[in-house]
Amino acid sequence: MLLDQDKDLITLIQKASLLNAIQHKGKAQAGAILGKIIVEKQDLKAKIKELSKLINQIIAEINKLSIDEQKQIVIDKWPEALNKEKKIEKKSLPPLANIEKYASIVTRFSPNPDCVLHLGSARAIILSHEYARKNNGKFILRFEDTDPKVKQPILEFYEKIREDLAWLGCNVDAEYIQSDRLPIYYEYAHKLLSQGNAYVCKCVPDDFRRKIIKNQACNCRVLAIEKNLERWNLMLKGSYLAGEAVVRIKTDINHPNPAVRDWPALRIIDNEKFPHPRVGSKYHVWPLYNIAAGIDDHLMGITHIIRGKEHLTNAVRQKYMYAYLGWNYPETIHYGRLKITGAYLSKSKIVQGVKEGVYTGWDDPRLATFVALKKRGITPESIKKMIIDVGPKTADVTLSWENLYSHNRKIIDLQSNRYFLVLNPIKLRVKGVPSTFKVNLKLHPQRSEKGFRKYTIVPKGDLKTATFWIDKNDIVSLSKGSVLRLMDLFNVEFENVCGNFVEASFNSGSYAEARKSKSKFIHWISQGEELPCTVVMPNTKINEGIAESACKNLKPDTIIQFERFGFVRVHQNDKKLVAYYSHK
Repeated sequence: MLLDQDKDLITLIQKASLLNAIQHKGKAQAGAILGKIIVEKQDLKAKIKELSKLINQIIAEINKLSIDEQKQIVIDKWPEALNKEKKIEKKSLPPLANIEKYASIVTRFSPNPDCVLHLGSARAIILSHEYARKNNGKFILRFEDTDPKVKQPILEFYEKIREDLAWLGCNVDAEYIQSDRLPIYYEYAHKLLSQGNAYVCKCVPDDFRRKIIKNQACNCRVLAIEKNLERWNLMLKGSYLAGEAVVRIKTDINHPNPAVRDWPALRIIDNEKFPHPRVGSKYHVWPLYNIAAGIDDHLMGITHIIRGKEHLTNAVRQKYMYAYLGWNYPETIHYGRLKITGAYLSKSKIVQGVKEGVYTGWDDPRLATFVALKKRGITPESIKKMIIDVGPKTADVTLSWENLYSHNRKIIDLQSNRYFLVLNPIKLRVKGVPSTFKVNLKLHPQRSEKGFRKYTIVPKGDLKTATFWIDKNDIVSLSKGSVLRLMDLFNVEFENVCGNFVEASFNSGSYAEARKSKSKFIHWISQGEELPCTVVMPNTKINEGIAESACKNLKPDTIIQFERFGFVRVHQNDKKLVAYYSHK
């Protein structure tokens, strides 16, 4: 094959393959490399088969290396190329509509305090916060806690939601709690009733639905204003039982969407059976979403409502009320559904699972709650980047965990120190080590300023033996004479497994020889330099092993990378290191 004699071409393929491998978890993609080379060397189009064969040969060699080894080669040969690849395009959100109409932009996030926040909440939070900050505006937190029957508020979640927002970096400019504002909703309900734009309906719900579907008004709709105000006062006094009376906002009986026709605004809830955790049994009448949110959005000066497209009908409903009260409706952005495959986002099931002990708590690593992601070492910046990348588009979007991990990896990779972790440890005895080896293991392959983990390997006895801990899985299927490279140390020749020991002999200290002979590169821990270590996986599986002694001083919340294993967040470190797995 003539192409393999072209040194410049081989160098070009190696460079492209290494950069591609770094972008794809250490595995270069042949198709991408072929396309890149053809673009740069048009004359090779006539030799596609020969070129493809050469690319596949080079990629096969590169893909045998660890990602850190791949990076090191690029750093040594083409450092400027790696820096170029590392640049992360900063995507921005599209501009808000009609901002020139408003003196100041105001957005809001309105959670129900019935659970901690999770990835399903991230889009509403981050888009609302980012747009407010981008336009020097205000970001409001409003607790929508006025449904003590169906979406029962729980006291602990008010504070937990505040903590979640603080961790996410979405600082709040003002906070409101709707259960404090019932007199305000009553005031506007009275006003709408007095105008004749609302009425108190005492129809049996099924009868009302049958009529409204047929574009027919119920008898309550035509009652005199005085009669409706009388019924309203009886509602407030608790004279009606739950379900006996509902305040409805008048709309177009012939509206094409039946859900818009005379929508319910306030209803009665049994205050003894369903007391509110903050205000107890003080109130009988509770607002539904559209009147409470609609009134608050106006009174709080919300200029842009950013929410899911399932609220499109609610916008239509609320505009009737705004027109009756002489208000201008805010701008609205209705984004599509965001699904994350494998993420558990049902709040009711999360709460039930924690109560029943299915989950260890709100930070159980199987959950997609913010506290669980924090525990695993997922950064708030990565969540923000993922959401901003998706933006407020109306089309439904499905993401995977890998989308989030990819953003997180870019953020933590250059910050995280490297260490060795040995799972399934077995002792490796290496005979014939010719002298003492002082080894400096880089804390980071690309950042020498971070320093080193320093170890001294001293051979002992007549056989000049050095003893290490290695992973049993690294010696599976090895035949006698196979050469292993103890990463950044020296090469050993495998002999056999003798009981609980692996017997080997010193081969050489040459890194080049290990590369040339295609030796397997493995991590190791010198005997006496081990630290007990537990790694909790996202499925709660427990991995027991040993970490190198350089980990002894790691503080909780530190994110590190165990080489050839993945990123982890240190949870505890008192005589034993306990970490939670993040991702590869």
